[in-house]
Amino acid sequence: MNKFQKRRSFLKSVVLGGTGIAVSPAIIRAEDTTTGMPGSIEQKNVPSTGRKYNSPYTGEYLNRIAFPVGGLGAGMFCLEGTGAISHMSVRNRPEIYHEPSLFSAIAIKGLKNGVKVLEGQVPDWKMFGARGTGNGAAGTTYGLPRFQNATFKTHFPFASIELQDDDIPLQVAVKGWSPFIPTDEDNSSLPVGALEYTFTNKTTQNFEAVFSFNTKNFLANTEGAVNKIASINNGFILKQDAVKDKPETEGNFAVFTDDNNTIVDHCWFRGGWWDPLTMAWNTVHDVKTRASEPVEKDAPGASLFVPFTLAAGASKTIKLMMTWYIPETSMHIGQIVLDEKKDCSPESGCCAAPEDLGVANGKKSPSSNYKPWYSSRFANVEEVADYWKKNYNDLHSKSKLFSEAFYTSTLPPEVMEAIAANLTILKSPTVLRQYDGRLWAWEGCGDDGGCCHGSCTHVWNYAQAMPHLFPMLEKSLRNTEFCENQNKEGHQGFRANLPISPLKHDFHAASDGQLGGIMKVYREWRVSGDNDWLRKIYPVVKTSMDYCIATWDPKNKGVIEEPHHNTYDIEFWGPDGMITSFYLGALTAMILMGKHLNKDVSRYEDLYKKGKVQLETNLYDGEYFIQDIEYKNLKAENPATAQSFGGSYSDEAIEILKQEGPKYQYGKGCLSDGILGAWIGSMCALPPFVDNKKVSSHLLAIHKYNLKTSLKEHANPQRPAYALGDEGGLLLCTWPKGGKLSLPFVYSDEVWTGIEYQVAAHLMEMGHVQQGLDIVKLCRNRYDGRVRNPFNEYECGHWYARAMSSYGMLQALTGVRYDAVDKTLYVDSKVGDFTSFLSTATGFGTITYKAGKPSVKVVYGKIDINKTVVGNKKA
Repeated sequence: MNKFQKRRSFLKSVVLGGTGIAVSPAIIRAEDTTTGMPGSIEQKNVPSTGRKYNSPYTGEYLNRIAFPVGGLGAGMFCLEGTGAISHMSVRNRPEIYHEPSLFSAIAIKGLKNGVKVLEGQVPDWKMFGARGTGNGAAGTTYGLPRFQNATFKTHFPFASIELQDDDIPLQVAVKGWSPFIPTDEDNSSLPVGALEYTFTNKTTQNFEAVFSFNTKNFLANTEGAVNKIASINNGFILKQDAVKDKPETEGNFAVFTDDNNTIVDHCWFRGGWWDPLTMAWNTVHDVKTRASEPVEKDAPGASLFVPFTLAAGASKTIKLMMTWYIPETSMHIGQIVLDEKKDCSPESGCCAAPEDLGVANGKKSPSSNYKPWYSSRFANVEEVADYWKKNYNDLHSKSKLFSEAFYTSTLPPEVMEAIAANLTILKSPTVLRQYDGRLWAWEGCGDDGGCCHGSCTHVWNYAQAMPHLFPMLEKSLRNTEFCENQNKEGHQGFRANLPISPLKHDFHAASDGQLGGIMKVYREWRVSGDNDWLRKIYPVVKTSMDYCIATWDPKNKGVIEEPHHNTYDIEFWGPDGMITSFYLGALTAMILMGKHLNKDVSRYEDLYKKGKVQLETNLYDGEYFIQDIEYKNLKAENPATAQSFGGSYSDEAIEILKQEGPKYQYGKGCLSDGILGAWIGSMCALPPFVDNKKVSSHLLAIHKYNLKTSLKEHANPQRPAYALGDEGGLLLCTWPKGGKLSLPFVYSDEVWTGIEYQVAAHLMEMGHVQQGLDIVKLCRNRYDGRVRNPFNEYECGHWYARAMSSYGMLQALTGVRYDAVDKTLYVDSKVGDFTSFLSTATGFGTITYKAGKPSVKVVYGKIDINKTVVGNKKA
C-alpha cells in the first residue's frame, strides 16, 4: 500500500458512520507547518493607509477607480469612482483610453444651480498629462457642472456611488452592475450592463425634475462608414454599418430605460466645432426635453429624457440599461496546422468533442476569424436588449445571491478586497469566449489590444477563480490544451490559436504550463465529478506526461534538468525547485488518476520517489529550495545557440556563460515561485507531495528576504512601475546568501501581484496567516485608488490573469474544498471559527465553521454532501 492509499484508508477509518462529520489529525497539511528553526518567523511592520480595507472610497482614493461592467468574454465599460463611464471596450478588444463624450444629468426646476452631471468632480490627473489634455481635453464633458462629493463602494458585481452637493436637496445614488452568477456561464457572458439612478427626497417640498442620458455616437470611428442612431423602445441604438469587405466595422450599442415616459432625441444638433454637445447641454440646463425622430445618417449624438415629479419623502429609480452587439472581428491568431497523426474532429472521440466542452452550444463558427459567443446566441442587438429587459430582475436577483453570499464572509477584509477586486478580470477584455462557447484569453490587456495571446498555460496556472465559479469554462481550457494544442508526440503549445484550432509546434513547450495542466485535469475531475471525462481525456494526458519525461528528464532522475521554458519567458538549465515541484505534482496526479482508472502507474511512482529525494536534498539548501545550474552534461545544445526569447549571445554574454552558465537563471537565489508546484498541487486537491516542513521553511524565507516594506533602496532596471519608491511589495527573487548572477532571469527584480497572492495563500495554508496577510496588505496598499486602480492589478497588461491567484486564499484560510467525485466536503481552518463563500460545479452558498462543526447554506443550485472531513485546527 503506497502513501496515497494509506491516506485515503486512514481518512475513511475516521469518518463517523452516517453523520457526515469526520475528525482527523492534520494529515493533509497542518501537521508540518513549523520549520524547526526557532526565531525564523520574522514580523514585518506593514505601513497602514488612510483607508480601511474593503471599505468605501472617498476623496483622493477615488482618483483611479474604474470598475468593469460587462459579461465574460463580451466586452466591458468601466464605472469610475466619480460615476463617469470610461474604458469603453465593446469591440472585442480593450480600449483602455476610450472615454466617450457622454453623461447622465439631473435637472431640477426652480433651483439655482439645480442642474448637474451625475458624477463627482473630475480627478486632477485628467486635467493635464492624460491623452488629449495638451489640447485642452477638447470634446470631453469635463467642463460641465458636477456634484461636489462622491463616495464609491463595491459588493462585486455591484458598484454604488453616493453623490452629494449643497445645491441639490436630494439623496442621489448610482448603482452599476452586470450579471455574475457562478455556474451560469451563459447569463454571465451577456454583452450588457446597467446603471440605476435613485433619487430620494428627504425634504417636505415637492420637486419637478428631468433625468437625462446624453451621448455622442462613439461607435462612429471608421472613415466611409454609414453612421446612424436608430430607435428602440424607451431608448436609442448607436450604429455603424459595416464598410464593404470589413465586417468587423459593424457596431451596435443600445441604451434604454424601463420608464414608459421616456422621451428620445435621436439626433443632436448638427453643426461644427462643439455645436452638438453645446446644444445638448442647453436642453439639459434649461430643464427641457427634446424629441426627434431618427435621421438617415450622421446623427452626431442622442439623448433620452425621463421627466418626473418627486413628492416629499418619495424615491424614484431609473434603470438605464445598455447592451452592445459587435458580431465580427478581424482577429485570427496563429497558423492552423493539422497533425496527420492526430484527429481532433468531434467524430474522433477526442476530448474536445462538443459534448465534452461543457458549454452551451458547441456550434461551429461560420467565420475563420474570432466571433464572440453572444453572436451565436442572439441575431442582433434588439434580441439582446429584449432578453436583458425581460430577464433583468431575475438576473439581478441571482447576482445579488452571489454577492450577498460572498460578502457574508468573516475572513480578513484585506483578503476579501483582494479576491473581489480581481474577479473583475473575468469582466474585462482579458477574457474572450468564442462562437462555440469555449473560453480563450489573453494574459492581460494592452492599451488598445490584448496582451500575450492564447490562454497562456503558465500564466493561467495561477488563476484559481474560474475553476470554482465557472468550472465548465475552465474545463474547456483543458480540452483545448490536450487536443488542439497538443500533437501526437505530446508536445503542447502553451498559446492557443484564435479561433481555437490545431496549432504549429515550432517553439518550446512550457514546462510549468504543461505539467500544471496535468494537475489541473485532476482538479477539474474532482470539481466536476465527471468520471467519463477523465476516462476520455486520460490517454492524451498520459501522452503529455510521457513527453515531459522524455524531454526534460530523459535520464529518469525524477527532476527536470534539460532546458525548460517557463513563465519568465526563458529557459532554466539544470534542475530547480520551482519546476521540479511541478513535476512531482504532475506525477502525483497521474498516479491518482491512473489508479482510479486501473492503469499501470509504476513508472510514475518510481520517478516520484526518486524526484522527491532529489528535491528535498540536492535542491534544498537547508532553508529554501534552489536551482542547480547545469548545461555541460545535458543532451541540449549549447545555450548560446539554443532557441530562446533571450536572443543571441554577444561576445560579452559568452564570457558570462563561461563564468556563470547560461543567462537568465536564479541559482542560489530565494525564488518566490521556488516551490510553486506544491501550491498549485494543493489548489488542485492533490495530497502533499513535498515535505511540509521544508515547504514551510521556504515560504518563511520568502517572507523574510523577499518582502520589502519600502523599495526606495531597491534597484530595478526591469519594469519598475508595478512597485517602487516608498511602496512595498514581494520581489520575485533575492540572493540573501550571495551568488546573484550578472544577468538573472529577466523579471527577477519586479513585483507581480499574482505571485504575491500565491505566496500569501501558501503561507496561510501552512498556518502562517499573519505572514500571508503582510503580503496582501502591502499589495492592496499599492492599489488603493490614489495612484492605481483598485480593480485593475496589472503585470504584462491591465487586468492580468495571474492576479486571480488571490481566489486561492479562500481555500488556504479555511481548508474548504468540495470533492464532487466522492461528494465530500473538506474543512481545515487556519483562522478558527469562520463563515466563508463556497462555490461548486452545481451551486454556491456559504459555509460556517463553529466549535468544530461545519454547516453549509446553499443559496443557488444544489450541493450534494455525503460526508465531511474536518482537519486539525492547530497550525
